[in-house]
Amino acid sequence: MPYAAITYRVKPGHEDEIAEIFANFERVDTPDLPGDEGRAAGRLLGTGVFIKDDVMVRVIHYEGDFAAVGKHMAQQKGVHLLEEKLQPYLAEQRDTASPQAFAAYFRDATMRSIAQLTVDTHPAGS
Repeated sequence: MPYAAITYRVKPGHEDEIAEIFANFERVDTPDLPGDEGRAAGRLLGTGVFIKDDVMVRVIHYEGDFAAVGKHMAQQKGVHLLEEKLQPYLAEQRDTASPQAFAAYFRDATMRSIAQLTVDTHPAGS
């Protein structure tokens, strides 16, 4: 089950304010990711958000199609409320108002994965 990381450039010195925004985050309506024609495209398994100085990273643990994660998140009310509250703290403004704009940001802010190791792939487990 893969992980993805999304980056945010934030204004340093606002870690507590940003933490408060995430503390009150309205979670997605369902962890199940809809796909084409009503078929399941995957599932959100968990997320974590980390911040240090001017960098914030959201780590997403999921299964299935990662594009479906972005599409699902773009349609969530809580995500749009969070994005609105984050705007004053962002070092780089971005458009996430429409599902298309959100999907573009989500895609462009995704970090390149260079390693993903799990207990399932550990040589001792074979």
